[in-house]
Amino acid sequence: MTQSEPTPQRTFRRMAERFRGYLPVVVDVETGGFDWNKHALLEIAAVPIDLDEQGRFVPGEVCSAHLVPAPGLQIDPKSLEITGIDLDHPFRLAKPEKEALDHVFAAVRAAVKKHDCQRAILVGHNAHFDLNFLNAAVARVAHKRNPFHPFSVFDTVTLAGVAYGQTVLARAMQAAGLQWNSADAHSAVYDAERTAELFCRIANQWGMPVGVTAADVGATNAEAVGKDAGATLAASDGSGETAPVGVPSWVAQDTGSPPSGG
Repeated sequence: MTQSEPTPQRTFRRMAERFRGYLPVVVDVETGGFDWNKHALLEIAAVPIDLDEQGRFVPGEVCSAHLVPAPGLQIDPKSLEITGIDLDHPFRLAKPEKEALDHVFAAVRAAVKKHDCQRAILVGHNAHFDLNFLNAAVARVAHKRNPFHPFSVFDTVTLAGVAYGQTVLARAMQAAGLQWNSADAHSAVYDAERTAELFCRIANQWGMPVGVTAADVGATNAEAVGKDAGATLAASDGSGETAPVGVPSWVAQDTGSPPSGG
């Protein structure tokens, strides 16, 4: 770039401006049962959501840990049959809860700092299940630097139900036109990475929030940020009515379903 060329202008909002200063971080846990007060936390994976060069949501780098079951907690053998976790596997390299949380939380805090956000907000499929196990582990080890909001979440069950009419993760992925391999499911890393893809697919499909215009992000015109992120969306029925900014065209047109492939 020569001195005479102007600096490229950013035409999208920073992550810190997207969700009131919160950074979405997809979390998946694998556990020894369903009760976070009595069953052990066995695996945790976190995928911070990032932005690409066009300002679209993309999954960031996953950070994960296997955990040593905390003393006094139970493991239901049926849960191990579902997850396929071998607690005695020589390459499991499990960490104590405090060390595992330190490892994952450090990566999350780094992502929060990168995007100038205030805090992370947990994204999950049945998100409160993951959050409850996470909060229980934080309480057990008296962790003082939990980067996540203590009770607010973004749940992809709700998002996928609205976007695709599906609430089961595997079916939602397929409805969104994304890959799913049942043989790899019930691994915290795999499920977190797939849930991150699903969240990004739905969030990108939606566009900018209602009330945000191209001028708000420094674009010179609506084309700079795309028709679905422009000031209005024309209805397809010829009525001349418009839809609010950020509402996908298939919603504005009241088609009842998203375009083929999500």
